[in-house]
Amino acid sequence: MTDPHSRPTTGLNIGSHDLPVSPELSRFMASDWAASPLPETDRVPAHALTPARRARLSARFPGERLIVRAGELRARTHDCDHRFRPDTAYAWLTGLTGEDQVGHVLVMEPSGPHGHEAVLYLRPRSSREDGTEEFYRDRRYGEFWVGRRPDLAEAERLSGIRCAHLDSLDSPSGREAATDADLGAALSELRLVKDAWEVGQLQLAVDHTVTGFEDVVRDLPRALAHPRGERWIEGVFNRRARAEGNGTGYDTIAASGAHACVLHWIRNDGRLRGDELLLLDAGVETDSLYTADITRTLPLSGRFSPVQRQVYELVLAAQDAGMAALRTGASFRDFHRAGMRVIAEGLAEWGVLKHAEGDLHRRYTLCSSGHMLGLDVHDCAQARADAYLDGILEEGQVLTVEPGLYLQPDDETLPPELRGIGVRIEDDLVITAEGARLMSGALPRTVAGIEEWMGNLLEG
Repeated sequence: MTDPHSRPTTGLNIGSHDLPVSPELSRFMASDWAASPLPETDRVPAHALTPARRARLSARFPGERLIVRAGELRARTHDCDHRFRPDTAYAWLTGLTGEDQVGHVLVMEPSGPHGHEAVLYLRPRSSREDGTEEFYRDRRYGEFWVGRRPDLAEAERLSGIRCAHLDSLDSPSGREAATDADLGAALSELRLVKDAWEVGQLQLAVDHTVTGFEDVVRDLPRALAHPRGERWIEGVFNRRARAEGNGTGYDTIAASGAHACVLHWIRNDGRLRGDELLLLDAGVETDSLYTADITRTLPLSGRFSPVQRQVYELVLAAQDAGMAALRTGASFRDFHRAGMRVIAEGLAEWGVLKHAEGDLHRRYTLCSSGHMLGLDVHDCAQARADAYLDGILEEGQVLTVEPGLYLQPDDETLPPELRGIGVRIEDDLVITAEGARLMSGALPRTVAGIEEWMGNLLEG
């Protein structure tokens, strides 16, 4: 009879320097473990909402098998993986948002003429008593290496979805969210309008982000003294994001001086100078994976210079115009058009442009002025144009308004005093029956408000 403790370790992710396990050690590791079930009261926070979400998806694809994968680990270097975050559609449909979802698959099996039955295929907790060595030897999935996984019964209780072992899923065929454009579009469009719970999660993300911005201002003296002050700023904000939530919803942009003219500056390796501006674009992602997205452009001295104020107040006027255009029934693009009219007119008044007509202002603005916000920072991006970019705003949608001016340091169409100044102001808003509610209003936006806010934090 074969000793179960001498079974091969094929399939285990074992380190290249690990010593072989003797039969004696294998038997020893398999014995004398106390039961450690998860609390029976545990449920994923969105468990009451996910059945309706799956039903809405089911109605779009009657009779078709639908496959939504959580995703796989990606190697960062050799045997070190990037931190795992489940696929957004998977998280929305299941409510499962943890790093233990690697490789799991939600399959919606056709059931009856119109409906579906959801089955979650997962890698359950491995037994410690049947000779399986995964729990202490597998560096990618073993419990002693990466933490506890639920067993099948626990997973069903957590999610409210019927669960099966991942090994029982054989080459599934059907529409896959990762490869089927229609399914991907549907999953984006179904998320365009947020329910009250989702808006609450987004508000929580915003509130933690506000605290992170306060942390940054309080720590500006240390950042100014550091040779890579942008990195210091990034670290201060990211500490708050990890302490209060899952982390940041996207790579933090801490851009000082002319770096602020680079829209996605994430190198963050520059020194801070007291006479320059800092553009900080950052957002905390909650444990439920909803993210904020806020930008403030701050004078590192605590006071705007006259030319910095000139640029800032034009961008602020553009943002005010954009926010005023937000209402149910308005075109999604209306707020961008409203803000860009203000920018173009301002550039013409400065003499940078000969007139405000046309699109020449885009040399200095580069991109659109906002986007949907939710589980992804650029949420619902696979939605069809007529449902999103060319669509109509609805109550419950959450979006950003973020006009900017990026006056490149080598742009000879600009007077020298304007070159190298980048300003973006970004806030998060939810569309309501009355217009739009500013979710990030706890952070000041006006010149006077920012200067007072910074002064109070630095003095404190």
